[in-house]
Amino acid sequence: MDIAALKRDLEGIKVDDHPAIVQQKSRDFYWYSPVLKQQLDHITGDLVVTPRTEAEVISVLAACYRHGVPVTPRGSGTGNYGQAMPLSGGVVLNLAEMNDIRSIAPGRVVTGPGAILADIDKATRAHSGQELRLSPSTYNTASIGGFIAGGSGGVGSINFGGLRDFGNVLRLRVVTMEAEPRAQELTGEDLHKVTHAYGTNGIITEVEMPLAAAYDWVDVIVGFDQFMDAARYGNALACQDGILTKLITPIAAPVPWLYFKRHQKFLREGQSICVVMVAPHGLDAFLAFTRRGGGEVVFNAATATDEQKKGLPPAYELAWNHTTLRALRVDPSITYLQSLYPFPNQLALVEKMDAMFPGEVFSHLEFVRLDGNITCFGLPLVKFTTEARLDEIIRLHVDNGCPIFNPHRYTLEEGGMKQTDEIQLAFKRETDARGLLNPGKMIAWENPDYDYRSGRTFLFKGLQKAGK
Repeated sequence: MDIAALKRDLEGIKVDDHPAIVQQKSRDFYWYSPVLKQQLDHITGDLVVTPRTEAEVISVLAACYRHGVPVTPRGSGTGNYGQAMPLSGGVVLNLAEMNDIRSIAPGRVVTGPGAILADIDKATRAHSGQELRLSPSTYNTASIGGFIAGGSGGVGSINFGGLRDFGNVLRLRVVTMEAEPRAQELTGEDLHKVTHAYGTNGIITEVEMPLAAAYDWVDVIVGFDQFMDAARYGNALACQDGILTKLITPIAAPVPWLYFKRHQKFLREGQSICVVMVAPHGLDAFLAFTRRGGGEVVFNAATATDEQKKGLPPAYELAWNHTTLRALRVDPSITYLQSLYPFPNQLALVEKMDAMFPGEVFSHLEFVRLDGNITCFGLPLVKFTTEARLDEIIRLHVDNGCPIFNPHRYTLEEGGMKQTDEIQLAFKRETDARGLLNPGKMIAWENPDYDYRSGRTFLFKGLQKAGK
C-alpha cells in the first residue's frame, strides 16, 4: 500500500494525514459496546480524503484502485457498531462536504450524501412545510448517506416502518470501485443492495428521499407505576390510527430517574415512562386517550413554561440509541441489545423478557409499524459483566422467540441486520471485484464457505426470491 504515491495522485483533492485527525475520523460510536471497544480500539486509517463532488469521488476511487488501497466511507460517524471504521487501514473517505440540498419537490428531496438530517428538514420545512419520514435519534448530527448505509429506522418508524421497506428510499446514485469507476442509478428493489451495506458495494453520491408533512411535534412524557402498564399503553396508543404520533417509547424504571438528568425534575424515583411525540392537532385526543389509559402526564411541552423547558433535550434524544448514550454518560458499565418482539405476541414476549433479568437488563421499547402491523423493537440496557454473560442473555432472548440484531458485532451478517445472498454477492463482484470497499465487514465475501442461507432472522432480508 503506497500511501505516498496515492497522495501524489490525489493532488487538488482535500487530504489530511495528521495522525490525530486520521484517528478521529477512523472512529464511530463503537464504544457503546464493551466487546467492540476491546476489538476495535486500535483501528485507524492512513489518510482522510474529503471529496466535494462526484467527479472527485471517482478520481479518489480510481487512484485507490490503482494502488490497491482500501476505502472506508464515512458520513458523520454516528453509527455504533464499527460500520465506518477502516479495519484494513487505507483511506477514510469523508463525505461530509458533499452536503448540498439539490432539489425539493412535493413528496421528495434530493441531496448529497453528507447532508445532515436536521439541515435537510430545515430546508424542506422552509420550502414547502415538509420533513423526512424517518430519522435516527442522532438527527442533529447524522448524515443522510450514513443513515442509509448504516442505519435501519428510528423516529417516524411508528408510521413508515424502516429503511428496509419499499418506498422509504426513492433513488440512490452509487459509484463503483473499479479501474474506471462508474456512477449507477438505483431504484426499486435494487436499492436493497446498498441500504445498510456499510458502503461495501459502492459509494453513495446522491440520495433521493420521500418527504411527509411537517408538524411542530409536541414532546410529552407519560408516567406509570409499572413498566408493563407503560408497554401496554404504548401498544394501544400505536394502534390509535386517528392520533398522529412520531415516537412511542416505553422505558422501565430505574432508567428515567437515574439517567435522564435534565428531565429528572418531572419524574418520580421508581417511575416507568412512555416518551411520545404527537402532532399538535392530535394533542387533545392524545390527552383524552391517556386519561382513559391511566397514564399520568408528567411533562407536556405544549403547556410547560419556558423556564421548565430551558436546557431540555428534545424527546427523540431520550429514545432509540440516545437512551443508551444517556445511561453510558452516567454509568460506563451500561451497554445494550437490539431485539424484536414479533407481532402478534409482542406484549407477552415483552413481559416475559422484562421479568427474566431483574437488576441486570432494563426494558426499553420502540413501537414501530413492521409489515403493516404494530409491534416493537427492544433496545434494553444491560449491566455488562462479561462477554460470556452477554452472549447468554442474547441466547435466552433468541430461545424465547425474540430475535437479536447484535450490536456487539461489526459484520453485516453477525449483527443480524443484513442478509447477504448470491444476488448481494454478485453485485459486490460487479462493483468491487478487488474487495477494497470497507473490507472485513461482509463475511460472505471474505469467507466463500459462509452459509448465507442461514435460517436466522434478518432485518434487511436477501434479494433472492423464496424457494430459490
